[in-house]
Amino acid sequence: MKETRIVVTGMGLVSPVGNTVQESWDNIRNGRSGIDWIKVIDTEQIRVKVAGEVKNFNPTELFHRRIAKRADRAQMFALFAAQEALADSGIEVTEDNMYGIGVSIGTGIGAIGTTVEAVRSFSARGTRGVRVHMVPSLLADQISAQVSMELNLRGPNYTIVNACSTGNNAIGDAADMLRLGRANVMVAGGSEACIIDVVLTGLDNMKTVGMADGDPKLVSRPFDVTRQGFVAGEGCGVLILERLEDAEARGAKIYAELTGYGHTADAFHVTAPRADGESAAYAMTQALADAGIEAKDLSYINAHGTGTPLNDKTETKAIKLALGEEAYNVPISSTKSMTGHMLGAAGAAEAVFSIMALQDNYLPPTINLHNPDPECDLDYVPNVGRDAEVNHIMSNAFGFGGHNAVLIMSRYTG
Repeated sequence: MKETRIVVTGMGLVSPVGNTVQESWDNIRNGRSGIDWIKVIDTEQIRVKVAGEVKNFNPTELFHRRIAKRADRAQMFALFAAQEALADSGIEVTEDNMYGIGVSIGTGIGAIGTTVEAVRSFSARGTRGVRVHMVPSLLADQISAQVSMELNLRGPNYTIVNACSTGNNAIGDAADMLRLGRANVMVAGGSEACIIDVVLTGLDNMKTVGMADGDPKLVSRPFDVTRQGFVAGEGCGVLILERLEDAEARGAKIYAELTGYGHTADAFHVTAPRADGESAAYAMTQALADAGIEAKDLSYINAHGTGTPLNDKTETKAIKLALGEEAYNVPISSTKSMTGHMLGAAGAAEAVFSIMALQDNYLPPTINLHNPDPECDLDYVPNVGRDAEVNHIMSNAFGFGGHNAVLIMSRYTG
């Protein structure tokens, strides 16, 4: 099955740093943070005041009123990014190909905004407060379903829910669907809209989020010894995946080749990663083996890099276990320093950033890294990005429950 080569022919992105792929990448490339004071909800009653919000996203201007009224924010993000990605790929959906185009867009939390709204409406108004379409609106599968229905994509359709590794899992599994011949094209990624008072308070009570004590853009600081935790972010990243021979046959623009995928479980704790980093390291070595490359071939790692004290140290250990001494030679950065942690969408957004790094031969920085943690002693591209020859990129995603998913994207050379 592995002999089939999978390539990326389209990308879409809505994120805290931009509402298109190019706008987002321009800001990431230049170290501009999308993290700011929360505006989409009232934060008066909660301690968390800072997040990575998607800005200037007005559903009534972007979608038919049926979607704008009924769909959850995470569903609308997915539809928006999928439309950009499909248009970018140059694929026109027709009666001849619609059953060959599948959707695999996952989520970590799903339609949490719709769920919270429904509970509050029921509490306030009783049965009159429950909308007719409340149940289908809050189901996690509606993220992929909405994309399928609106774009008339009738191939395999499913929604992966794997916490913060979701985006990588959705992309990696979609590639396998293509290799199995279940589809000819896969629309794959992750979407999240988690900036809700209940969610933020839950994360606060778990002591996982950082707090602003001044400039909100300084709160997310992965690998810095002063880091306090991650900043919640929202958005959606989508890739269009095809078999290489199909993409070449239609003369498609090919951004990158998806060469490696590794997926393991910590089998350890509901939130904390294994302190030894062993399972995460195994996912990395799986991905390297799947790609047919060695540690010395890696040009860059887009780290999970959440900014929590435990995650950053554990990921550093895992990279050293997987790469050995070569770990000190591979540049690493956390784009979450600029987007915040987009949870189920994080891996997909970071796959887009990784592919853009391949395109531009440019490594994005880890901003706010001024006081490196002695236990995080690798090259994290601090504060300023750099030009570099980029051929193979590893992108890490680790989630609550011990999910580890690693992708490797490589320069397409024909």
